[in-house]
Amino acid sequence: MSGVSARPVVFVTGAAGGIGRAVVERLRSRGFEVVATDAALADLPCAGPVTAFPLDVTDDDAVRAAVARVAGDFGRLDHVVHLAGRAGRGPIDAESREDWDALLAVNLSAAHTLAKAVHPHLARSRGSLVLTASTNALNGGSALSGPAYAVSKAGLVNLMRYLAREWSAEGIRVNCLAPGPIDTPMVTGRFAPDVLDRLRAAVPLGMLGEPRHVAHAVDYLLHPDAGFVTGTVLNISGGLVID
Repeated sequence: MSGVSARPVVFVTGAAGGIGRAVVERLRSRGFEVVATDAALADLPCAGPVTAFPLDVTDDDAVRAAVARVAGDFGRLDHVVHLAGRAGRGPIDAESREDWDALLAVNLSAAHTLAKAVHPHLARSRGSLVLTASTNALNGGSALSGPAYAVSKAGLVNLMRYLAREWSAEGIRVNCLAPGPIDTPMVTGRFAPDVLDRLRAAVPLGMLGEPRHVAHAVDYLLHPDAGFVTGTVLNISGGLVID
């Protein structure tokens, strides 16, 4: 397409996951021009049109090219929602250096590359960046997801805080999600029924979260009414972590 999009443009990574699909649908229904990316993007069922293409966030050149493509195609980039990531598994004695490096590459280093790529575009739009951490970043994590996962997600929290300060003079807001256990294949597909039962029991609200809970949080952070919110970790954990 040519010209400048009449609608605000949001670039979403990790869009094919359980949370990603809910976020894409929520933002599309709210009137955003959504660009959805994922490493293995299959069809993305949605009630309306969405621009979608595959993207490996650990490929720095591909990330820079994707951001340039979006800005060129739509003439603007207003928001970035970085959901891409993966879990590991502990304990630390079972985690190889290769496992550690691979997980930090997708969970943390990719966010650094993406932030640098989108910065000039968000400065022009005075837009926002949303990163995705985890309650593991706030409570130290466990062997269920492993040490590299907890460390990478904690790193995202401080990357968010750093960027929120550095970019504030340009009007860019940067915030971070910290979901607890959410009812997606990443959780329900990895754990045995008895482990899932223990997870539910550990949550004070007695349930797993739903993707729509996270999608609503993203919608809020991108809304103009959140224009005074930056440098914030949004805890979506049903009380698993009490701030």
